[in-house]
Amino acid sequence: MMPTTAIIIPHFNDVERLDRCLEALKLNDLSDCEVVVVDNGSTQSLAQVISDYSDFRFVTEPEKGAAAARNRGVRETSAPRLMFIDADCVAAPDWVKVGREVASRADLVGGRVEVFDETPPPRSGAEAFEAVFAFDFRHYIEVQGFSGTGNLITRRDVFEDVGPFRVGVSEDRDWSFRATAKGYRLVYEDKLKVGHPSRQDWPELRRKWRRITQEMFGQTGGGAVARIKWACKGMAMPVSILAHVPKVLMTQKLSGPQDRWRAIFTLIRLRFLRMAWMLRQAVGMEI
Repeated sequence: MMPTTAIIIPHFNDVERLDRCLEALKLNDLSDCEVVVVDNGSTQSLAQVISDYSDFRFVTEPEKGAAAARNRGVRETSAPRLMFIDADCVAAPDWVKVGREVASRADLVGGRVEVFDETPPPRSGAEAFEAVFAFDFRHYIEVQGFSGTGNLITRRDVFEDVGPFRVGVSEDRDWSFRATAKGYRLVYEDKLKVGHPSRQDWPELRRKWRRITQEMFGQTGGGAVARIKWACKGMAMPVSILAHVPKVLMTQKLSGPQDRWRAIFTLIRLRFLRMAWMLRQAVGMEI
């Protein structure tokens, strides 16, 4: 029987988490699904994972980047429904079931991403910050107008009309914006749940936000007016700290004053760093 759902997972050099991702997927009802892992040319061996999950397909995409890997996954599959999840995510046991139920709500459906720690307490500043601020898909979708691809459902005909993910930009933001510009509807579904590990330390968090800042600047077009607007956004970064500190103080996601202080310190540190990066970009310097 031809599958009705294709689950596409980009992967690069994260075999332990990929194994966890696939193990969680096996707890789902995959009766009408094809699962495709698209490896981006990892140096780590996937031999054991391929052996352990022989019902899933594994292909290699030589072009670097998750965008190229996701595009390859779409090409390798034939199902009319596409479900995207990342290799470091952990699908809820009912993720596919809920996906079937809610897919008809809109042309694009994004779900909840719950952050979890991979290390024992106490939390680092990066982990405390991520617990509060990372992966707020409801805000992304309902306020900013895009969904991340770590938990996204769409249809093949929508994908083919919008076109592939583009390399070199924030591909999920870019693709979502292109889809909604064509009139396709994007909604948030809280029951569609996956987990994602928090960044464990400052260097890891810094790398994440450096990449995001580069991708977001790439979407501005780089013209003179865009650079001025980007510089103004950069200058506003320290001011935004005041708006976000109350969220740290009031959240139930942190357990005590030490976690809150670490989150606030990391918030301040990151916002000033992003300001510096954005001002450098605005005047044509590398970050």
